[in-house]
Amino acid sequence: MSDFIPFNKIFKGSEEQEAILDALEAGSWHGDGPASKRVESFLCQWLGVRHAFLTTSCTHALEMAMLALDITDGDEVIMPSFTFVSTANAVRMRGGNPVFAEIRSSDLTIDPDDIAAKITPATKAVIPIHYAGISADFDGIWRAIDGRNIAIVEDAAQAVGAYWNDRALGTIGDIGCFSFHDTKNFTCGEGGALLTNRSELAEKAEWIREKGTNRSAFLRGEIDKYTWVSQGSSYIPSDLLAALLEAQLHKKEIILNARKTVWHTYLHRLSEARDKGWIVLPELPPYACNNYHIFHFHVQDPALRDPLIARLKEAGIGATFHYVPLHNAPYAKKILGEGIQLPQTEHLANTLVRLPLYPDLADVCHDVADRVYTVISNYYRSS
Repeated sequence: MSDFIPFNKIFKGSEEQEAILDALEAGSWHGDGPASKRVESFLCQWLGVRHAFLTTSCTHALEMAMLALDITDGDEVIMPSFTFVSTANAVRMRGGNPVFAEIRSSDLTIDPDDIAAKITPATKAVIPIHYAGISADFDGIWRAIDGRNIAIVEDAAQAVGAYWNDRALGTIGDIGCFSFHDTKNFTCGEGGALLTNRSELAEKAEWIREKGTNRSAFLRGEIDKYTWVSQGSSYIPSDLLAALLEAQLHKKEIILNARKTVWHTYLHRLSEARDKGWIVLPELPPYACNNYHIFHFHVQDPALRDPLIARLKEAGIGATFHYVPLHNAPYAKKILGEGIQLPQTEHLANTLVRLPLYPDLADVCHDVADRVYTVISNYYRSS
């Protein structure tokens, strides 16, 4: 193979184009149209959740969650530092403070022991991140909370279609937040969803996403007029985007099966590199059924990571890394100070390598995995 393998490539066919044309013809271009309602109903039935609301992004779903939970000045929300900035920004926009906890080396999810160590009387919520579609340890999180009135908001941006035991991620905590960005398994370019089983939070979420009004109840004929009932904003995506997402979700088994093929091919082919001590491969906890969103591995020494990524790119493999831990970011240091110590998070972030993973690779993944192994092998033998 000589073609460059990009890190991500959207899986699309004629179905998406037909869905957009149908939505254009139907004339419902606004939010909460027919396609939106079908997708929300689909998510509820597929995932076994009572309420699902499409949003313009997972970022906005997280912001809605903080509004619905009445996070305010001085409230503390525990989360990993190893996450996208949206997780922390949602808390800061309400005046709350993110409290960064360590992650576990085995699966890069939040460490329940560190949650327990960082709970204070000001703690109002915990936001576990289901990194790479691998479930956080809910039993451990519940033990850490120990019956306190602390909400769980799942940042399930990467976890649509993944499970903790037999329960879909995003449906287990008080609120779940999804992403349908074009880097995710199912996409409409930009989009997200807020899920909850709690009726009182669903009512708040409905008000918040409708500019703080009870307009949705009015449209259902439950009230004779609508008015301003809470804080809110415009978090509702166009029905055109919902139609695009609907087409993607109808192919969910095709998408998941293709990604599974690629993920397991990498795992099998790179096991020899693991056995030689060159890399560390991901581990799935017994309760986790992932959705094959990301395939990653770790090098042993941070100094080895960037040169290896460079060699992979030279060999036509669009490898990359993330995240830069948030506690080391300039804004975090400004608001939280310089003294946050998360050595395991820093080591794991600085040794992580992500490989390309998308459905179109299913037919060539053995060749791609061979190429990756050859690069790793040559790199370590020459180091």
